[in-house]
Amino acid sequence: MSASVTDTTATPDSPDKGTGTPPPTSGVDRFFKLSERGSTVGRELRGGLATFFAMAYIVVLNPIILGAGQDKFGHQLDNAQLVTATALMAGLTTLLMGVIGNVPIALAAGLGINAVVSLQLAPQMSWPDAMGMVVLAGFVLMLLVASGLRERVMDAIPNGLRQAIAIGIGLFITLIGLVDSGFVTRNPDAAHTTVPLGLGQGGQLTGWPVLVFVLGLALTFVLVTRGVKGAILISIVAMTVVAVVINAVAEIPDAAWGLAVPNVPEKIVSTPDFSLLGQVSLFGGFEEVGLLTGCLFVFTVLLSGFFDAMGTIIGVGQEAKLTDERGRMPRMGRILMVDGLAVSGGGFGSCSANTCFVESTAGVGEGARTGLANVVTGALFLLTLVFTPLATVVPSHAATPALVVVGFMIMASNVRQIDWNDHTIAVPAFLTLISMPFTYSITNGIGIGVLSYILLRAATGRFRGIPWLLNVVGVCFLVYFLLDPIEQALGIG
Repeated sequence: MSASVTDTTATPDSPDKGTGTPPPTSGVDRFFKLSERGSTVGRELRGGLATFFAMAYIVVLNPIILGAGQDKFGHQLDNAQLVTATALMAGLTTLLMGVIGNVPIALAAGLGINAVVSLQLAPQMSWPDAMGMVVLAGFVLMLLVASGLRERVMDAIPNGLRQAIAIGIGLFITLIGLVDSGFVTRNPDAAHTTVPLGLGQGGQLTGWPVLVFVLGLALTFVLVTRGVKGAILISIVAMTVVAVVINAVAEIPDAAWGLAVPNVPEKIVSTPDFSLLGQVSLFGGFEEVGLLTGCLFVFTVLLSGFFDAMGTIIGVGQEAKLTDERGRMPRMGRILMVDGLAVSGGGFGSCSANTCFVESTAGVGEGARTGLANVVTGALFLLTLVFTPLATVVPSHAATPALVVVGFMIMASNVRQIDWNDHTIAVPAFLTLISMPFTYSITNGIGIGVLSYILLRAATGRFRGIPWLLNVVGVCFLVYFLLDPIEQALGIG
């Protein structure tokens, strides 16, 4: 199937003639196709708010990750400038996805990619050089979209693996919710235990924040089970109020809290600092590390951005019921082009590559089906430019119950659609959905699934039936997984 940015292929976004779809009631309805997708302004508003609350932590966390790194010359990025850059690029790219792609998929600085930039790229070059590598990776992504190759790669993924990717994302965001809330914690290596994760602190649930999470999880499931509209948003707001009240009245040492519940800030307005914008050197990194190493760095960022976004788009699209019988979404070319632009935009803003966020499923769980929800989320991110102190008021353990509940919804709606009797599909699907949470990476899960699918199809004499593009993807993943020995063999590790 040929693909372009204009997307003329028939999809669920096509006019629904003769099926009783109500006509648009306003210009907003017509532009975002609210009635056509069975949504309303109220649902989109709730969905946009829920998504923002679920991912607002990135405004605080991304500066911590990038700010902890030093470049080759010992320079560190300023925290206040990183907060501004993170919020600005999240707001702009989310708005673009809403208006151009018309899907409820929000974007912000990608976790994982920012660690690569901070810990792998920056120490070998300057910060502008490292961000230049990110910009170049985005350019390559946009070229792949313009050529139609990126959409063809997505179409080459078998339906069984598509379902597994969605389920894996559901399990992944569930684990994110459990870990970020403190309900599940990493056992320290010093404990010399074979169990990597444990319940709470030392096998026990301790601290008020964990209680807030447990109460929020119970409240959300009860509201969802009873079919209450706005269940996720109601729970987030209610638990935020509970957390703030507890923090104000409980006389407990900070160490006993486990995770800090933020105080309501005395100062709610701050002046944004845009100094990091445009601090980019496109090709300076190649002068520092050489052409081959530089290309490998760009490839690493490119592959992570490519498949993280692909998995998220598939998962969110299926949960929002925006895909057709072949698993395709409306305006896919536009969606992928905005994603590539977001990668470059994140580099231009010096906040690392922006990518699609799985937390968007929180908004989908509230009924979001169109880009109008993104307009709400993006506008809230832009508001944090001047209300940055307020962005920290909603604690993670008030928002993380939404991730666990949505993870359940995604798994329940997709697990039965996989053909578990065909092992050439079932085994790759199984490996895909367990690899995402257990390796804490969407890209790793997709890679393991694709490679195992190719292996088992070849082993059963069906290699010729594999799309050639999927084989190319498999080779790319082989390079990705063997990157360290390849670098050592070439003497560039």
